[in-house]
Amino acid sequence: MFQTYEEAVDWIHSRLRFGIKPGLKRMTWMMEKLNNPHKQIRAIHVAGTNGKGSTIAYMRNVLQEAGYTTGTFTSPFLETFNERISMNGKPISDEEMLFLVNMISPLADELEDTELGGPTEFEVITAMAFYYFGRHEKTDILLLETGLGGTYDSTNIAEPILTMITSIGFDHMNILGNTIEEIAGEKAGIIKEGIPMLTSVTDERALNVINQKAKDMNAAVYHDTFPVLNHQPLPRGERFEMKTPFSYYKNLEISMRGEHQVQNAALAVMALDYLRSKELFHIDEQHVIKGLLQTSWNGRFEQLSEYPAVIVDGAHNKEGVESLTAAMKRHYHGKKIHILFSALKDKEYTPMIDILSSIADSMHFTTFDFPRAASAEELFQACRHGKKDFEDDWKAAFLKMMEAGELKDVFLVTGSLYFISEVRPFCRNFLSKD
Repeated sequence: MFQTYEEAVDWIHSRLRFGIKPGLKRMTWMMEKLNNPHKQIRAIHVAGTNGKGSTIAYMRNVLQEAGYTTGTFTSPFLETFNERISMNGKPISDEEMLFLVNMISPLADELEDTELGGPTEFEVITAMAFYYFGRHEKTDILLLETGLGGTYDSTNIAEPILTMITSIGFDHMNILGNTIEEIAGEKAGIIKEGIPMLTSVTDERALNVINQKAKDMNAAVYHDTFPVLNHQPLPRGERFEMKTPFSYYKNLEISMRGEHQVQNAALAVMALDYLRSKELFHIDEQHVIKGLLQTSWNGRFEQLSEYPAVIVDGAHNKEGVESLTAAMKRHYHGKKIHILFSALKDKEYTPMIDILSSIADSMHFTTFDFPRAASAEELFQACRHGKKDFEDDWKAAFLKMMEAGELKDVFLVTGSLYFISEVRPFCRNFLSKD
């Protein structure tokens, strides 16, 4: 038995030594030992390369606005580890985390002595989430985010009422595959027999894979039935209209910026409109309007200060960087932009650097304390921008970036979400002193 929260979290992190082990047998084994709590949960299962967290945040706020208790299981965390298991947007308490670890750790020890081997960190956290929402603290709905892929992801033992794929792009190719079709096949693994699938994927190659999987599973697919109309950028967000097979929504506004966020919000609205049409939830237009507007997602095009304009964004793959740069062009056209970037060494970071360099007046590179982090010099060497530098100390690198421009310029800190998680508190504190 662990006695403190710190001991419990240290034990979870110790499971990292098991690495990534795709497969559902260990999850099934643990769930059976716990009397299958995941079967007691009404869930929406969300996969995708980018946009999962934002889409879940939009749905959560609308559902809460409509009066429903809404659980979320997301990753990674940005401020506190407990964020990964949250109820109505609030992370579970340290005491609840300790309780869950003491429930799961004996099973992990027992499982380690079987031919299946010990569970990974993510499998442990997923088991904790299923037990929490299935047995400990019941919720009206669980918004469940995959960790990696779909088919063999630990979350894929869920029995959802709806499945969703936000996007398909090149990420985790060492595990998911080297082509869009292979990656789409892994994501489409969450599609269940007879359970509707919603997606905002536009790539025809990926859609063909998703549609075939859905056909094989007798699952209806909605992907071109909720068009966005009259999209207009606002100073601090976006305004748009949208049509679903069931409703027409006018003057929807979101505070998160970028066309990709409009697509995420539209997918969220479509999902909720579908559930409302089936009388599974009672959601009206005002719930949608209020819920969308009050949604924020820390570390995703998050503006930390107005003057100077400092933005942090966890764009950690090519598609994410493309969406980020499009939003920067849309909202900061004509402004000088200075960028601080850090990434994991197992990512295809050169294309990301090229895309960021296309909008940057200066490029700055750094590293951070994480086993898989690329060195600042490696990133620097991959950059072809004429005005660039690198600094191993990320605090010094941030200050160097700020000194490279003027107050009227825009300063962007981006890259790995693990990097953003580490630097964001420092940036906020630095800017609040000014």
